[in-house]
Amino acid sequence: MSDHRQHREYDKRKDSDRDRHYHHHRKHKGKDKRDTDKYERDMDHRAKDKFYHGKKYRYEKNDFCLKSFFIGENSASDCHTSSLHQDTRKYHSSHESKQPNETDQAPSKHCPLVELQFERFRRALNKLFSQFIEDEEDLWNFVKKYEQARKKKLEEEVEKKNRNETEPFYSELDIPLVYDQVHNINIDLNVKDSEMLACLEYYDDNDRRCGMTNALYEEWKLLLRTYLDFKQKEKFATLTKIRETQHSLPVAQYKQEIIDTIKRERIVIIAGDTGCGKSTQIPQYLVQAGYERIACTQPRRIACISLSKRVAYETLSQYSDTVGYQIRFEKHRRVSTKIVFITEGLLLRQVSSDSFLSSYDVLILDEIHERHLHGDFLLGVVKCLLHSSNVEMKIILMSATINIDLFHAYFDRTAKIIKVPGRLYPIQLEYHPVVDAERSKTEKLDPGPYIRILTIIDKKYPRSERGDVLVFMSGISEISSVVRAAQEYNEKVGGWIILSLHSTLSLEEQDKVFHYAPEGHRKLIVSTNIAETSVTIDGIRFVIDSGKVKEMSYDLSLRMSTLQEMWISKANAEQRKGRAGRTGPGICYRLYSESQYASFPDYATPEIRRVSIDSLLLSLVCMGLGNVRKFPFLEPPPPENIEQSVRSLVQHGAIDSSEKATSLGRFLSDLPVDIPLGKILIFGSMFHQIDTILSLTAVLSVQSPFTNRAFRDPDCETARKELESEHGDPLTVLNAYREWLEVKKDRVRSRAWCKRRGIEEQRFYEVTKLRSQFKQVLEDSGLVQSDLTAPDDSMSSRERALRHGEIKLLKALKRKQAEEAPKKRKMLKPDSTYEIEREEDGEEREGENNMDMNEVDFRLKHDPKQVQDLLSMSTARTHKDLIILKVILASGLYPQVAIADEYNTSETVKEPLFHVKDKGFVSLHPFSVFTSRSELLTLKENEIVDPPIGVQLPRHTVLGTNHQLLVYIQPAASPCTPHPSLVFLIN
Repeated sequence: MSDHRQHREYDKRKDSDRDRHYHHHRKHKGKDKRDTDKYERDMDHRAKDKFYHGKKYRYEKNDFCLKSFFIGENSASDCHTSSLHQDTRKYHSSHESKQPNETDQAPSKHCPLVELQFERFRRALNKLFSQFIEDEEDLWNFVKKYEQARKKKLEEEVEKKNRNETEPFYSELDIPLVYDQVHNINIDLNVKDSEMLACLEYYDDNDRRCGMTNALYEEWKLLLRTYLDFKQKEKFATLTKIRETQHSLPVAQYKQEIIDTIKRERIVIIAGDTGCGKSTQIPQYLVQAGYERIACTQPRRIACISLSKRVAYETLSQYSDTVGYQIRFEKHRRVSTKIVFITEGLLLRQVSSDSFLSSYDVLILDEIHERHLHGDFLLGVVKCLLHSSNVEMKIILMSATINIDLFHAYFDRTAKIIKVPGRLYPIQLEYHPVVDAERSKTEKLDPGPYIRILTIIDKKYPRSERGDVLVFMSGISEISSVVRAAQEYNEKVGGWIILSLHSTLSLEEQDKVFHYAPEGHRKLIVSTNIAETSVTIDGIRFVIDSGKVKEMSYDLSLRMSTLQEMWISKANAEQRKGRAGRTGPGICYRLYSESQYASFPDYATPEIRRVSIDSLLLSLVCMGLGNVRKFPFLEPPPPENIEQSVRSLVQHGAIDSSEKATSLGRFLSDLPVDIPLGKILIFGSMFHQIDTILSLTAVLSVQSPFTNRAFRDPDCETARKELESEHGDPLTVLNAYREWLEVKKDRVRSRAWCKRRGIEEQRFYEVTKLRSQFKQVLEDSGLVQSDLTAPDDSMSSRERALRHGEIKLLKALKRKQAEEAPKKRKMLKPDSTYEIEREEDGEEREGENNMDMNEVDFRLKHDPKQVQDLLSMSTARTHKDLIILKVILASGLYPQVAIADEYNTSETVKEPLFHVKDKGFVSLHPFSVFTSRSELLTLKENEIVDPPIGVQLPRHTVLGTNHQLLVYIQPAASPCTPHPSLVFLIN
């Protein structure tokens, strides 16, 4: 007997033994349910054994082609490979020419109406045909529709029977009859129907084993082929739409000119207005021209991710590594990646290790007109590279048509300029100037002018004419005033859905602006300048521009940045106006006069003149630049700013008096944080407190996790107060992070926990990633010893097996999430207080998968034991540890120290004031712990002591055993930590 037959006989005996074993336990199923479960698992394996018996299976897939092959046992490389279905053209031809008695013909004339009961076999069918099914839920939705259409079709066939009218069933579902052979769908089972039917069974309500009939099985095969044909057609329709969209973009008309110019010139400037397609199409043109190592910088992380996904989608490379992105916390690129979207700051870090950026053929600097600090720095680096004979890289600068001559002159007018028009519809401009009433700083903005514009829109434009409203405000408090007034207006007239948009909102809240309003309603989106360029919202027809913006302004003498309201520039005003003309003709209402507009500056002040440049200059020094004053800035910062930053670096010990980098400075330049936080990390490793310091520094490096709702919603405020620390804001955030880890350890729904406290969970995922990154940098530099212990070394064999199974499932879920199409827009509820409802308890909805990508990534990298370790490492265990942490914080943040005003002890003082270097009478941030709990900064009676003999204290000044001063992180928004004045190490 051959080996093959021996295996078959063995399988039959094994199956028979399993059946006897199973029926024995069906009679005694209350005694040992585990054996019953084991049998069901064995049945699954037996089904797959029969399905793949004696074969090696290979499954190939891309976006628009599904191919299946069975490969013989002997050799996977040179064996006979058979396509399991002929090409689709032959398939459809043979299908149409079949006689009524052939098997695959719709059973309208040769068999009775088949009762479709696929749902009963759902589990078995999913397992047996899993290789052909990408989305099970989608398939079974199709099955329901198929059953309805099939039933209707069979009823129609009975009526047509006497007229001898026949039609291919595929045309009923609008399936094309001809495909190109290259896109052929090949499926066959290469296994006898009898063997497949043996695997398709279920137990009815009376505990009887039931199998699938031949007729139902034939119907299933027809359904599966129809479903795959349908999905193929759906994908081809998507491909056609992609190509039509690409050809309609303005940049498409300049494709050949762009390619020819890049091949000929070393540096090219491409100026294109909003919507011309330069960011998505030009990288694709370069790949088509033969370039294979392309870096495209973006000022924002979200742009890197969204652009990489869009370009991968358009190039049909979603399942490959051709297009990738790299941001601070994530890296999705391989050696085979041809296009990588990368943040400006990350590319600058690559310059420190690869001065000539030799890993790239083409460098694209996108959105250079925004004049971010890192963007201007990169332009200077590029100019230096162009003077090097070792660099043959092509440079492409991409910008909106704003101040192009500045960039052209910067490169000595040697760069070739290609101007691409935008795709804006006509925009009507109306000026409605507002006379500012005299008001104190505590008074709210008058929302009346904004409501009057809404009234004009309601009267002039019927709701049947679609079009939403976008309002630009300067800050969050101004947004709140307009939103409240708009909600009151909506209660009277109805038909409005009011939404706000600013950076402190949760990602879930921000996403609402992309959803669409129901018929007869308009969206009113009240936003900061984030909607100018960072976010593009389709469907905007009306723009209301306040003409104001809040920007950081750097005070050199005080060494601090302050947030100030100011008029926007003309370029910003035009950018805001353009939001109304992206999808159709629009109207822009400007709440200022034409004369005021004429007085606006042409362009906004570049960031390099508005922020501290300490870290920037330290990077220049560590890159080997002898004199930072000679760096070719696009627009250099004022000389006094450079000198002040040099003195600050000397004071921090990052450079010496000869302006050479010290060992501390080189360590600091490697850390992706500001200099004070970098010092905290280094001091933490010296004081053997690195575990807690890693977590503390990470929470201080990201945006505050507490949203506005955490301080304004009474329920959230009550829950948040449980997390407050009497030692200050940094430890309060650390407490919140630690409690979040407790929730993660217990596998409770952390998203609901965060929502109840007004916390943006995304920030804690960032903290976890950043903590790991900090640790890796410190290990690479030798400051921290590497942990060589494998994560599963301490696990038992059972725990290890469970963990490996969990990882396999999580990776499959991650792949599925990555392959899914972009999230469809949802319809907003006609309610001014629209919110996406979420469960507040820890229970999941039945059948709903609420695990997002962040949760999957977290669980992939952290098993329960690792979460417990992370939790213990984020805790100050003793009072001694707490004191050392505060000393480390003070050492790193010095000289950012605030001293309480002597009159704070007076009972008539409502708000405590403080003094910092070169600045007096500074107040606390309104969201600080010490603002709501000012008693923490007040000396108690038993803490007041008499001054030493002969010492005369000023009036209102007291001396105490627990006298306090504050060490702050950022002066503009100063989360503070109190430190006893007796800790002299501060000095």
